[in-house]
Amino acid sequence: MKKLGLLLLAQMACALTFAQMQVKIANGTLEGTNEKSGVHSFKGIPFAQPPIGDLRWKEPQPVNGWTGVRKCDSFGYNAMQKKVFGDMGFRSPGMSEDCLYLNVWVPAKPAKEKLPVLVYFYGGGFAAGDGSERRYDGESMAKRGIIALTVNYRLGVFGFMSHPELTKESAHQASGNYGLLDQAAALRWVKENIAAFGGDPKRVTIAGESAGSIAVSAQMVSPLSKDLIAGAIGESGAMINPTLPAIPLANGEQNGVKFGEKIGATTLAALRAIPADKLLDDASKPGTPPMSPTVDGYFLIKKPEDSFAAGEQAKVPLLAGWNSAEIPFQAVMFGLPPTPENYMKQLQVFYKDKAGEVAKLYPGATEAEVIRSATELASDRFIVYSTWKWADAHAQTSGKPVYRYVFSKVKPPMSAKMAGSTPGLAGGFNKNDPAKPAPKPPQGYAGAPHAFEIEYAMGNLSTNDAYAWTPEDYKVSETMETYFANFIKTGNPNGVGVPKWSANTKGSPVSFINLDVKTVLEKESAQLKGRYQFLDKEYMK
Repeated sequence: MKKLGLLLLAQMACALTFAQMQVKIANGTLEGTNEKSGVHSFKGIPFAQPPIGDLRWKEPQPVNGWTGVRKCDSFGYNAMQKKVFGDMGFRSPGMSEDCLYLNVWVPAKPAKEKLPVLVYFYGGGFAAGDGSERRYDGESMAKRGIIALTVNYRLGVFGFMSHPELTKESAHQASGNYGLLDQAAALRWVKENIAAFGGDPKRVTIAGESAGSIAVSAQMVSPLSKDLIAGAIGESGAMINPTLPAIPLANGEQNGVKFGEKIGATTLAALRAIPADKLLDDASKPGTPPMSPTVDGYFLIKKPEDSFAAGEQAKVPLLAGWNSAEIPFQAVMFGLPPTPENYMKQLQVFYKDKAGEVAKLYPGATEAEVIRSATELASDRFIVYSTWKWADAHAQTSGKPVYRYVFSKVKPPMSAKMAGSTPGLAGGFNKNDPAKPAPKPPQGYAGAPHAFEIEYAMGNLSTNDAYAWTPEDYKVSETMETYFANFIKTGNPNGVGVPKWSANTKGSPVSFINLDVKTVLEKESAQLKGRYQFLDKEYMK
């Protein structure tokens, strides 16, 4: 009898575990899997109909329901894209226009209360990326009591082409922004379905890095999504000039027409008839007009910076920042040796009669100083300024706290496995020849490059075997992930075991947390403030 009782208990436990892996949502029943940690994962959940055929370049449509149990044990297809960045590794079954899938990680133990939710948008310049990349995995966040999601969205010509015929056929007289509309559809899916996983639809934080961060800033001002979020996290990027700014719809339509003429497809029907692979090839050729987000009057009513200035954004806490060396000094020096003389010549090229003013803000009296200042100027021009503008505007008009950071942890040595394949720019490999190491920067270059913070923030260092991670790296990751998890749960990154992080609000002293081996709170210096104010005048003309 005792053995029978133990057997029944074991069977009940198995049945309970199995039941926890099945979730009934609006469209049907899902069956996930258990990760080794015990976290439940549901991969490849469709949140919209495949945007193929007549649905190419249309707003995402509600997904059709299904009968029976849908297995969610593998990722869905990644969006159409070229291999732009060498540091991206997908676990999808392949590439397809049929790409609108999301992935959910749920804590192992059921909670008594509804759990906070993180929705993460990948980076890649709106041209590349996928929710199956290991660095975005939500398992570590789930172990902290958070339901985490990654979301796929359309990219490039498939996600951002505008065209007069598309605008005409739209019920909203809008076109383009399909990738952003995909994200908004995913947020509506979360609102409708996340309670079935144990999540709280009123406690959804959106986050992203690079283009994902740019998307977060856009979702915060869109009337379609701004009421669906309780918090926002931005890692390097906002949809503010000069970083992938939204252009007028008419300009986007002209770009679409020029593209069609360039490839000999002058009607919408002809463009939709082109096979996906050929369309991708055509759009990837030199001379293709840019496929940019647009102020379409539907997803975006105004340029995002104007909406933030007017206080029309989501009134939610914001955590935003950037890395200490987003891109190298060569982006300013254009291959010239980093001498003070060459540096001044380059400043004159960029800023003409204002070069002297810039040299005071970004001094370069020695080679070492040139390397540092040129790195900081390049980074500011690339993505730091737009992120600063976003954080500053939100602090001024939202009435909510803004927590600003700079991530400064330098790269550790390469792992033995990756010896001979030195990472290139922005956490990637040498794009010109992956078999060769990327050029080594001159002595004195140090800092955290673009995209390097992702694994630290999401607790995923162990998923990246390119580096020989040290205890210091894991220490920084523990601090950063703790801040992020606290913020997702409460709207405030502060908590036990991490240094105090002061918020920026209207009229408050400006400060930021510097995330490094020794994480410290720093005040914004007069020099830093002067830099951003100078660039503000340059870019907000």
